[in-house]
Amino acid sequence: MAGTGTAHLRDIDDLVLRVDDLVVEFATPDRQVVQAVSGVSFDIREGETLGIVGESGCGKSTVGRAVVRLIQPTSGTVVLDGVDLGRLSSEKLRRARTQMQMIFQDPISSLNPRRKVRDIVAEGISIWGAGPDDGTDPEARLDELIAAVGLDPEATRHRRPHQFSGGQCQRVCIARALALRPKLLICDEPVSALDVSVQAQILNLLADLKQAYRLTMLFIAHDLAVVKNISDRVLVMYLGKICEVAGADDLYALPAHPYTRVLLASIPTPGAQSPVDDVQIRGELPSPLDPPSGCRFRTRCPNATGVCAEVEPQLVEIRPGHVVACHHPVLEPA
Repeated sequence: MAGTGTAHLRDIDDLVLRVDDLVVEFATPDRQVVQAVSGVSFDIREGETLGIVGESGCGKSTVGRAVVRLIQPTSGTVVLDGVDLGRLSSEKLRRARTQMQMIFQDPISSLNPRRKVRDIVAEGISIWGAGPDDGTDPEARLDELIAAVGLDPEATRHRRPHQFSGGQCQRVCIARALALRPKLLICDEPVSALDVSVQAQILNLLADLKQAYRLTMLFIAHDLAVVKNISDRVLVMYLGKICEVAGADDLYALPAHPYTRVLLASIPTPGAQSPVDDVQIRGELPSPLDPPSGCRFRTRCPNATGVCAEVEPQLVEIRPGHVVACHHPVLEPA
């Protein structure tokens, strides 16, 4: 149920990010090759939030890191605001990266424990400047950023990360990411390490900041319920491949891919009817060192047939804006 193709890519003018045929490979100590991301393509238009979801090891975080060049892609193109990042010199790439910022899963370990919050948030500004001169005093700008993420500037700016909770540290990380006024914000599991009550607060904060700062977002998570609440469109990955792409409401109401249906069935829905019947899968996640032939999900799929082992499914549009890579998609509501 995982395949390739570009049926979901859009020919529109207001794209902030376009990723085409992205491949990321890693070498193992015994000189084998793991293809963590295999031919992934997607785009994000200005002001949109694209959610990427899948179980651990599917390659979703690797995609985010490859976009910002924390990991060098093996092949494929990443185009940010019309500029192919792979064709830039080192210096021009450094400048381009100021327009895309990343928020990481573990907020505490992503902050320098020796530095004060004021210095952490100001680091990007001290290197690149505050951007267009709007007459704002630099210190006032820092206080504005700290206040925007729900922290008291006076009580916060001179404290260090170990003096804050995980949720407060994530707010500091968000303020740091916003300091350079990026066009693209990549959120890599930004709430998975936080308590449930704090998760909701951070998600609401990100939604508010998206409007206030006119952000475009790539939101990566393993929890479909979290992704649905913040995303306009959702991309489902399995073992380095794309399974399904659709608008968030469409995907949750009419999931066509067996793997997507498995993920949805796993979401607890007390007192409510699940959008899909209970779906069981068999077996364990295959090794990325030796992925199955044809469809990578076929060894666990309840609908698999002979063709699934022989032919890799391509992404095909089954309704406007909804594409799926599956030989046997579910086209009607359960």
